[in-house]
Amino acid sequence: MKNSKTDDVDADTLAVYTERMDFVPWSRPSNETIASRCLSRRICALTKQKTAAKNQLHALSVMAETPKAVLRDAQLAIAQLEKRIDKLTAEALALIDKQPELRRALALLTSVKGIANTSAIGLMGELLLLPPDMSHREWVKFAGLDPRAFDSGKSVHKKTRISKAGNSHIRAALYMPSWSAIQHDRHIKAYYQHLLDMGKLPLQACCAVMRKLLHAIHGMLKHDKPFDNTRFYAIPSIAE
Repeated sequence: MKNSKTDDVDADTLAVYTERMDFVPWSRPSNETIASRCLSRRICALTKQKTAAKNQLHALSVMAETPKAVLRDAQLAIAQLEKRIDKLTAEALALIDKQPELRRALALLTSVKGIANTSAIGLMGELLLLPPDMSHREWVKFAGLDPRAFDSGKSVHKKTRISKAGNSHIRAALYMPSWSAIQHDRHIKAYYQHLLDMGKLPLQACCAVMRKLLHAIHGMLKHDKPFDNTRFYAIPSIAE
């Protein structure tokens, strides 16, 4: 038996939600954009394998008992991985060069000191597939770079850390470029030093740079403007 009063309330509630929510049809990314993510993730996977192989080679090198044949084989594995990475990177760049939208995004990303082609390919493969209406704060949360405190009861209060709850590919693509930008861009370096002066640890300061860079990239892609380091952080006049 239907409850007419309840049914009326549900119908009214549904009508309100229907009025408030505008239907936005999902727009499928282009085949080229999806292909760029496939290439970037494969490059990322091979890069991880290369890092592991280099660590293994280092461990073998410090052992006097390791046969030279084993060392040669480990070196060969690294060389083969590097060739595969270079080949896939060339394929990705060729794909990007054929599409004006992707080509423009690559030019914008590489306008940041520290972001070279490989890192730009990794970022494009993830960021260009996100819904266009996402804000820069939503990008940060999606990347797992949002700061999050850890509290347990009334006595456990750990230092704030990034959540790491989002897309690890974005964090991986931003990590080394952020350190490079800290070294080569005076405004980013000044921001990093400012955080250290405030008591942040180096890794905490680097994560803050990553987060701020992601904010900047969001604005760059949205407004089609290259990176402006003076807007990233204004160096105090005393330090000029």
